[in-house]
Amino acid sequence: MAHGTPHSLDDLAAFYAEIRRGRPPSPEQLADLDARYRAIGGTSPLNERTAEQLAGIAAALEAAAPGRFVVAGGAKFADPRIEDAVAQLAATGVERIVGLVLTPHYSSASVGEYARRASEAAARARPGGLAVTIIPNWHDAPGFASLLARRVRDALGRLATDAAAGAGAEPGAEPAVVFTAHSIPARLVDGGDPYADQVHESAAAAAHAAGLTRWSVAWQSAGRTDDAWLEPDIRTVMADLARDGTTGVVVCPIGFVADHLEVLYDLDVEAAAVARRAGVAFARTDSLNDDPVFCAVLARVVTEASAAATGA
Repeated sequence: MAHGTPHSLDDLAAFYAEIRRGRPPSPEQLADLDARYRAIGGTSPLNERTAEQLAGIAAALEAAAPGRFVVAGGAKFADPRIEDAVAQLAATGVERIVGLVLTPHYSSASVGEYARRASEAAARARPGGLAVTIIPNWHDAPGFASLLARRVRDALGRLATDAAAGAGAEPGAEPAVVFTAHSIPARLVDGGDPYADQVHESAAAAAHAAGLTRWSVAWQSAGRTDDAWLEPDIRTVMADLARDGTTGVVVCPIGFVADHLEVLYDLDVEAAAVARRAGVAFARTDSLNDDPVFCAVLARVVTEASAAATGA
């Protein structure tokens, strides 16, 4: 399961209203979102990246357990929907659905919503319902931290190469590494939501695997509501780092597993512009997308969840 994105700009108004739970956006809000999509080429590649991840996970599952798993994908805000995927699986005669959400960390506002929709669809899919096991989070899955660490080291290497060529951070200066995830309303964390703790845990594991001595966590892409959202925002953090004399920053969007608007615009356009104005060299780690090693990590998460649920 994944978030989903409009298939074209013609779908943008309906998409925006849906993520606002049926409240149409103002003309100004719609124009702003339209401009963001146009800045990254007109549409987000998220649906395509998710389909590629689906194929990669399916291939890894088939290699690990031939003939045991049937794989389908559904999105929260795009077709095919979560409910479509559940119906597709039910039609094949599967005995149980294992729900994997393509985000590492649990929040009631994200994974909790996916779980509810999948479970309700499974209850309707057959007389008596269809068994469902939802994987609540996989931020600590074996291999996840090392995948991120490799990307952090690669990004640090790009900064060092640019510095040596006179086009980046000061040679010899230690860059800062900032791990980011989507902000959520602070009231959820205040109420016991484990999301922020899990983000910090996975960031610490990736930092340790990469051998970092200077790293932090920031938040990004906060919603435009009256709620207080988790802080500090990545843009504020980068401006503060610049004032403290930092000349290079690597941003690792640890909460996202594919290229999409929050990575390609919020980081590659907005955050990069903050860095540029502050005179700070900027690099963003490569997204996981359909890296076969990443897909194998998720396949192991699925097989372990299935074995725990069925005893097989």
